[in-house]
Amino acid sequence: MSNFVSKKIKSDLKFVYSENSTVSIIFSSNEDLLGVAGEFNNNIKELEKVTKTSIYSRGNSIILKNDQKKNEIVKNAINFLYDQYIINGSIEKKDIISSVNKFMIDEKSKSKRNIEYIIKTPKKSVIPRSEKQKNYVRALKESEIIISAGPAGTGKTFLAVAVALTMLLEKKIERIILSRPAVEAGERLGFLPGDMREKVDPYLRPLYDSLYDLLDFEKIQKKIEVGDIEIAPLAFMRGRTLKNSFAILDEAQNATDTQIKMFLTRIGENSKIVINGDPSQIDLPNKSLSGLNKSKKLLGHLNEISVVDFDHTDVVRHPLVSKIVKAYSDQKTE
Repeated sequence: MSNFVSKKIKSDLKFVYSENSTVSIIFSSNEDLLGVAGEFNNNIKELEKVTKTSIYSRGNSIILKNDQKKNEIVKNAINFLYDQYIINGSIEKKDIISSVNKFMIDEKSKSKRNIEYIIKTPKKSVIPRSEKQKNYVRALKESEIIISAGPAGTGKTFLAVAVALTMLLEKKIERIILSRPAVEAGERLGFLPGDMREKVDPYLRPLYDSLYDLLDFEKIQKKIEVGDIEIAPLAFMRGRTLKNSFAILDEAQNATDTQIKMFLTRIGENSKIVINGDPSQIDLPNKSLSGLNKSKKLLGHLNEISVVDFDHTDVVRHPLVSKIVKAYSDQKTE
């Protein structure tokens, strides 16, 4: 059975509406209620804080006592958290934040409990948390080349690595290649201690972190040793043809137009190439040399290439990250 699936979750929740604008969400299992509410009702308390509403736990029910609009928002959020608990057996703080974002409370999603494009990896199931993330995952599955741009925390790299890993485990590809341009941000490579691998590893560390979050450390190390997963600086890609591969270029805002062209033209038979970057974090000495935005403009019209632009509303890290990104973005437009 494919790990990359569109899955519909059957809800065991019942909703009872009272005339006094009260909604009762009834759980068939006390264990599920405890899983959603969290230890000492911590998840409920966090949801109250995020939505600025009043939520109560009584017996095998969660009671909402707010105006109709807020009740619907919280009801949809609890629907999402219940699905998250059933899939992964746990709920994280970021799930609570995601449960009340625009995608989850959109009118169309109120009547549709279909969580699309769940990415099932050995350690966790990964769920797109915004409409753009869902479109991005769809593009990762269907397109040969994907170019995405947007701020930190929008899931560009993590989702791409998750899809690549499922394809590798299902033997749809033979190799994952993860690459970054080794651009100095305040330090010169030549003055850093160690051999070349030790010099460039700090630049590639976020790619390792994404892998370790999805598959056991020992298994990742084994796949790196045998060459199923390759992590290398962008300069090492020159002159190669990538067949039966899923190649991801991260931090592409620090790659020049020529370098991005070089990476894209490595594509071979049965391969995918993903270009990810944040145009607001260019470390090149001359920012105009960045090739990320130019590649979007030049190639976005091609049917085989998908372009996805994220913004601060797609950030799924701490809620402050989204506010910080928006503040800096607003400053540039002033």
